[in-house]
Amino acid sequence: MSIYILFILGFVILISGAKFLIDGASSIGIKAGLSQLLVGLTIVAFGTSLPELIINVFASIHGSTGLAIGNVLGSNIMNTLLIIGIAAIIYPIKVESSICKRDSWINLIAILIVAVMANDLLVGKSENVIDKLDGIILLVFFIILLYILFSQPKEKINSNNGILKELPYSQSIIFIVIGGLGLFFGGKWIVDGASSVANDIGVSESTIGLTLVAMATSLPELVTSIVAALKKNTDIAIGNVLGSNIFNIFLVLGTSAVIHPIDFDSNLNLEIGILIVASLSLMLVIRVGSRSRTITRLEGILLSTGYFAFLFWTIFS
Repeated sequence: MSIYILFILGFVILISGAKFLIDGASSIGIKAGLSQLLVGLTIVAFGTSLPELIINVFASIHGSTGLAIGNVLGSNIMNTLLIIGIAAIIYPIKVESSICKRDSWINLIAILIVAVMANDLLVGKSENVIDKLDGIILLVFFIILLYILFSQPKEKINSNNGILKELPYSQSIIFIVIGGLGLFFGGKWIVDGASSVANDIGVSESTIGLTLVAMATSLPELVTSIVAALKKNTDIAIGNVLGSNIFNIFLVLGTSAVIHPIDFDSNLNLEIGILIVASLSLMLVIRVGSRSRTITRLEGILLSTGYFAFLFWTIFS
């Protein structure tokens, strides 16, 4: 029973740790002369992907590669369907930023890259695996993405409306230390607990990653997008999701593969297919290339319904 308590407590500590670390690091970034816009696109975007990253690092160290790949796929499916859907239901998302349209393409390309890397059998290899070389390639793409963000003209970057706060150095450092400890222990307890849950209920670690772990690690994106939608700051709501999806694939999955090659179950191609369809559906409602497009409440309901259908199928199939 204690492992289950630590499993649940791990999520609370992990999410809280990510928030503390984001607040502390963001404040130091601002004091160092970085604009709030740039801090928002780098430190905050990285911070919302920290839960996935920490869990995947521990999962890779333990050899639980099914949990690692399931967590990324499940989080991105939830981000694309449920989180954008809920944000649109709260307030229709008017997509005017060229950045969102650009990121929707990067998001789709990232998924296709992983699909190719994972299916080695199609090119004559003996097994499907995302190996260390694949991980390095994903991390190179992540570095290129950071270069694009840092070179983006300020007037084209979404504003965070002064959400970030400047704190004293001592408080910022304390926040970073507390956040780091929270991420470490929370991530370790979650990975240990996820393996036990999978064994006890007789499902694979990838299924736990696709559902329970993915839902919990997507909480920062969910909270950020809901707050943005309530403030009618809808460009940030969708930008947050797309940025997190890209970070999850390039940074989180890349780091995981470098630590430990990820054995890929070909059955997960169905989840990759669902993610591709979800991303294409999102691009369709955005209408990439048009000047502006609104994701309506009805479309938000359809996206959210799609996620619950996926969740139901994953649990009961």
